[in-house]
Amino acid sequence: MATIKDVAKAAGFSISTVSRVLNNDPNLSVPDETREKIYAVAEKLNYRKNTVRLLVKNIAFLYWLTDKEELEDVYFKTMRLEIEKIAKKNNVELTTYKIHQGIEAIPDTIEGFIAVGTFSEKELAYLRQLTPNGVFIDSSPDPSNYDSVRPDLAQISRQTIDYLVDKGHSEIGFIGGTFHNPNTHEDEMDLRERTFREYMNEKSLLKEEYIFCHRGFSVDNGYHLMKDAIEQLGNRLPTAFFIAADPIAVGCLQALNEHGISIPNRVSIISINNISVAKYVSPPLTTFHIDLREICNNAINLLLERVSDKRKIVKTLYLGSELVIRKSTN
Repeated sequence: MATIKDVAKAAGFSISTVSRVLNNDPNLSVPDETREKIYAVAEKLNYRKNTVRLLVKNIAFLYWLTDKEELEDVYFKTMRLEIEKIAKKNNVELTTYKIHQGIEAIPDTIEGFIAVGTFSEKELAYLRQLTPNGVFIDSSPDPSNYDSVRPDLAQISRQTIDYLVDKGHSEIGFIGGTFHNPNTHEDEMDLRERTFREYMNEKSLLKEEYIFCHRGFSVDNGYHLMKDAIEQLGNRLPTAFFIAADPIAVGCLQALNEHGISIPNRVSIISINNISVAKYVSPPLTTFHIDLREICNNAINLLLERVSDKRKIVKTLYLGSELVIRKSTN
């Protein structure tokens, strides 16, 4: 079996340099040509072949969100940081492009991409001209051509309703955001709301007056939507609300607390994401934990399968979640 000494001799570099390259030392500064030569020699000599990661270059990270959207929802900031960290660990060289730069800013030299956010048909067509290797996180806008990995929001929505019904609730409301369609520039129903409507209708429990939605997944949006619900429904307020995302839920809790409405004795609240603040709000929020690290890790692995292993078949991966029960439900 080949040793580091063997690799160093064949590659023409010092044992120390070879060791640090093969162990992905983040503090080592050497030219890309040096890294590539060492990886190539290590692979040829079968040196710890399972742990050698060849440098993957020219990968675009399409972060198609505005600064405001990231600020309003820590979910996306956490996702971005995880992607950057896991890519570095896997020796994937990312170049980040943001929505304000426009799709044309992405060069035709990219080998693949990872994408977060909402893309128009025109933008997708542009990407298809550049590369067949792409992974979307949190959405599947082009499942015939590109991979995607996302939480199973439809299943989470059904689980939420089952949980609340099992707890004895029959008056259940929904508060959430709308989806901005970049093709029509119209607001459209989010998957969580659509599933809520369908599943509640199956159970003959759907009441239109219990549904409150507006564009945005911010704390401020949640506050105003819950305030609208309280003012419009008064004593007819449902005994439970399914909230589309934790930031919205935080705003909902603020509105309920301001109006002296007891949580969970009068109204139970359940949400999605399990962001860091969820355990510290009053009362602590019952929510589904979405494992962003696992989502991002799968996204990187899917991309490497396309770029390095030359996989042709398209994959769409849905990940489950775990309900974290706290004091906002009973």
